[in-house]
Amino acid sequence: MTGFALTAPKRTIFGRDCRATAAAEVAGIGPRVLLVRGRSVAWVDELAADLIRSGCCLQVVYSAGEPDLEGVRNAVAVARDHRAECIVSVGGGATLDLGKAVAGLCVSEGDVAEYLELGTASPRQLNDPLPFIAIPTTAGTGAEATRNAVIGVPERRAKISLRDPRLVPDLAIVDPALTDRSPKSLTLASALDAITQLIESYLCNRANPVTDALCEANIRPAMAALHRLMTCEDAKARDALARASFLSGIALANSGLGIIHGLASVIGGRGAAHGAICGRLLASGLTINSEALKRRSESVARFDEVDGWLANGLGVPMGSGVLSLHRFVDSNGLPSLYDLGVLETEIETIGKLSANASSTKANPVVLDQSEICEILQRA
Repeated sequence: MTGFALTAPKRTIFGRDCRATAAAEVAGIGPRVLLVRGRSVAWVDELAADLIRSGCCLQVVYSAGEPDLEGVRNAVAVARDHRAECIVSVGGGATLDLGKAVAGLCVSEGDVAEYLELGTASPRQLNDPLPFIAIPTTAGTGAEATRNAVIGVPERRAKISLRDPRLVPDLAIVDPALTDRSPKSLTLASALDAITQLIESYLCNRANPVTDALCEANIRPAMAALHRLMTCEDAKARDALARASFLSGIALANSGLGIIHGLASVIGGRGAAHGAICGRLLASGLTINSEALKRRSESVARFDEVDGWLANGLGVPMGSGVLSLHRFVDSNGLPSLYDLGVLETEIETIGKLSANASSTKANPVVLDQSEICEILQRA
């Protein structure tokens, strides 16, 4: 039996309305709190007030889009000036990544860039991070369960991950009610991110029995929940997507991903939304990988399983899951690759860069340049 290790949040609280315990949980960890938040979820105002009533000394940092080097530097400076004892992030994946990065960097010397894999030298090692509490308000990235924080490097038109097993949150509070009535476009892109993470974790060359179980149990329910939410609001579907997102984070943190995330890391550096990129590439990525394995006389049994789970979730005949997924994202208005910043003239360049991306190393088959470019062309 292949050995494996398991990384996950030290503690997780999952359930509808479980956010009611958040202030007490945070106050018990440390009184000097840095709250990293977005501006779109009104409940965060209640949390801030509850933290102050609980005796916490509170400082707030607002996130604005996906964190870049300068934004992380600014937030780290605020955390140091506040002498923060714990970091709390409430928001989407980008907000959670910002808080996660701050938790590790505010207690470490030097500049943010010194801790990233920028190719010039080995990245520095973080000191032990501050306690970090993650409260997601979207169901997609699974950042509340991962060991990395994605940081934009604008001058390179790239996104680089700050990675360390100690960056996994000390506490994840996952309340599906915080995602209720999210806009259709956000629901679509976020859910496709989680579904892609589950699928790539299941198919990748580092899959293990634990990640297999998580992915197998959640791909079909997540697809069915997304299908339902494209037609109407449904609390049970929101619960299913929040669960799938959280468990996709555990899966990818303990196995790996693949070429779809390798491509997304490059395309995302041009400013497009990560989940939408993954959703747009998923069907063609599955098709090209399966065809490549067949040409190499390798098994595609797992790809057939995934196709079946997608078909079941979408309510279409067996054997048509991937094809129906492509139609599904089109019919629900997911942006095209062109709208996401991919020009025909850039396909070769994007393909070459993605071949060396860290996520691509876990792809189930080594794809050549023409195969990688074909994923983009078919998408």
